[in-house]
Order: sequence, then structure tokens, then C-alpha cells
Amino acid sequence: MKRNYIVAATAVLVIVFGFFILRGSNASDSSEIIASVKKGEFRVEVETTGELEAKNSVKIVGPSVLTQYEIWEVTLQKIVEEGTVVKKGDWVATLDQSGFQTKYNQKQNDFEKASSKFAQMQLDTTLQMRQARDELINLKYGADEKEIILQQSKFEPPASIKQAEINLEKAHRAYQQALENYKIKKNQNIEKMREVNAELRKVRGDFEGMSKIMSMFNVTAPQDGMVIYEKGWDGQAIKEGSRIMMWQPNVAQLPDLTKMQSKTYVNEVDIRKIKVGQKVNIGLDSDPNKKLSGLVTKVANVGEQRPNSDAKVFEVLIEIQESDASLRPAMTTSNRITAKVLTEMTFVPLESLHTQHDSITYVFKKEGIRTLKQEVVVGETNSNEAIILAGLSADDKVFLSLPYGKQDQEVVLLPQQNGKRSKKKEVEKEAKGDTVKVSIQ
Repeated sequence: MKRNYIVAATAVLVIVFGFFILRGSNASDSSEIIASVKKGEFRVEVETTGELEAKNSVKIVGPSVLTQYEIWEVTLQKIVEEGTVVKKGDWVATLDQSGFQTKYNQKQNDFEKASSKFAQMQLDTTLQMRQARDELINLKYGADEKEIILQQSKFEPPASIKQAEINLEKAHRAYQQALENYKIKKNQNIEKMREVNAELRKVRGDFEGMSKIMSMFNVTAPQDGMVIYEKGWDGQAIKEGSRIMMWQPNVAQLPDLTKMQSKTYVNEVDIRKIKVGQKVNIGLDSDPNKKLSGLVTKVANVGEQRPNSDAKVFEVLIEIQESDASLRPAMTTSNRITAKVLTEMTFVPLESLHTQHDSITYVFKKEGIRTLKQEVVVGETNSNEAIILAGLSADDKVFLSLPYGKQDQEVVLLPQQNGKRSKKKEVEKEAKGDTVKVSIQ
């Protein structure tokens, strides 16, 4: 009986011991994913998300001259549906004209007042000149009468003749004075008419100009094309109710769809890698099977803060090399910019790299049945892999995850640890020298 108890207890202990051994083995095996160190071509690439836009487009704009009337913004009341194909002269959008309407009505009143003033001045000067001419004629007649009287008085006493001569002289003088006054009054009236006419011309010109502006609130297409909404300061497409700023009154655009480009933004960490002329592999979110090629054509010199982002980014334009009728503005693109192509490089997956608090970078290297916590010197990286300048050789095995029970192991430091920085510089210099071929794309 006692022997049976001993056998049963032993069996239980064996089962329990085996369970823990198997569980520990499975736990270790499930976490120990191993990869081989590779050697060969290494592509330094920067991956970004972009948005398609036409390289060339014609802007559809509102009346920018409104700034002359101290109107700095207007509301977009209506706009044609985005993607609509329009002909030259077709209606595209309507802007709110209420702010300008008040100024237009005031200018209309000014024009009517100026027209009335001009007409009244014409009547007044005409009447004045007519009265002055009548007065001249009457004075001329008076002088002629006085001359006749003088001629008839030659048989009268000398005193009567003298009086007739004086009266004739007075009549001539009155006529001459009236004639001079007539000329002065004529010149005065000419200047008055010139002044009110100039005022009328100015007000009429302003009114006619404002009348033309009134028609500009109905925005039309300057040429044939597909309407694409303009984007506001926040990067969002405008819509009905949006405010259009008059110093940049863009409402929409008519893109040239035969030549497209991807506008993307690269963070400040990677922007130093990007240069004009680099090749780009482009994919479309709308059609994952479609692959396009591109070329970097512009890299911004000044960074900017994008909405909903804390990091500074730099705008990069990538011209699409192919002409594809299926490409449309605002399509999302995935861009893989090839910054460098390095040959004969040793590299590992990024997942295999770890860093201690003292900035030592290491990997868990498998050597036979041993696992070493090996220090490495890291060079260029891309989104998936990193070049190893020292510490590993091709076909070495490294763990992609933390091996079971090895986290507290001591790091195997590279030789000449005290000169690690100079060692890294020497290796990097060698990698850029004649022994390694580097091609920039």
C-alpha cells in the first residue's frame, strides 16, 4: 500500500516537472525569432504619404480689386460640385456681394448727384451767358443811338453838341466794359463746367467700374477644364460658407491633368536626405496594383507646422513621370524616395537593435548554443533595416526579439572601447571610400 503511494507521488512530480519544462521551452521558443545578417545592396529610403495635384493649373478667382474698397473678405455662397467639367465662361461660384452692395449704392447716389450738378451748372451758365449777350446787344444799340444823336446835333449850340459827344463816349465805355465782363464771365463758366465735368467723369468711371465688379461676384471659368476646389489656410477644401480672402481670392482651379505631381511633407529628421533629382516609387491608395515612378523636383528650404502635428515638416514636390488618365487631384499617394543606394553593406532588421542607458547599441547574437549580447556600430538606416559598421558579419544570426532570460547579460564590447567614436568614424569613412561603391539616385 505504501509502495503504491510512493509510485503515484513520483508520477505526479514527473508530470508537474515536465509541464513546467515544456511551458518554459515553449515560452522561450515562441519569443526567440532569429534572422540572418545580410550583406549586399542597401537602399536608404524615406517613405511619406502625399497628395496628387496638377503641376500646372489655371486659378479661378474672385474680384481681387475689392481691396480698393476696403473689403478684405467675402463669403462663398454657392459653388459648382467639385469634379464638374466646365466650358469657358460657365458659372462656377457665387460670392456674397452684400458688403460691396452698400458701397455700390452709395457710389450710384454720388453719380446721380454729380450728373444733376452738371446739368444744373449747364443751365445756369447758359442763362448767365444769354443775359450777358443780351446786355451787350442792348449797349451796342444804345451807343449807335448816341452816335446818331451826335450827328443830328451839329446845327445845335456848342453846349448841346458837347453833351451829345459825352453821352456817346459814355455809351462806348459801357459797351466795352460789358464786353470785357462777358469774356471774363465766359472763362469763369468754362472753368466751372470743366470742374463739374471732371467730377462727373470721375464718379461715372468709379460707378461703371463698380458695375463691372458687381458682375464678378458670379465667378466663371476662364477656360475649359475640371473644377477642383481651392484649399484654405488650414489645408481643407473650401465649401459653401467659407471666407475668401481678397489678397488671395482663389475659389477653385482648373488643373492640367496630363502632368501631375505629388505634394508631400518630410519631417525635419529625414529632410537632409532628400535632394532634387532623386527617384521615387509611387503607389496609389485607390489602386494598390498601380505603380508609378517620380522625380523630386522641389525641396523647401523652410520648415512649417502642419495642422494636428507637433513636428516641423518640409514640403517636397515629386513629379509623376507617367501620364495616366486615371490620376485625379487629391488622390493619396505612398511615396518611397530613394536617397542613396549603397553596395556591399552589412545590415540587420531594426527590430534586432537595442540600446542601453549609456547609449551602447547592441544585438543578441546567436553563436551555436550560446547567446551573446554583442555591441554594434550602426550606420545609415531606412524604414526597415540598419547598416552595421562593426560588430557583426554576414550570415551571423541575431534575435529579432528579446531572448528568454538574457536581458541582464553583460554586453560584449567591441575592441578599443575607449576609442569607439574614432572607430566608428574610421568605419564610416571606409564605407564611403573606394572599397564601397555608392550611387546616389
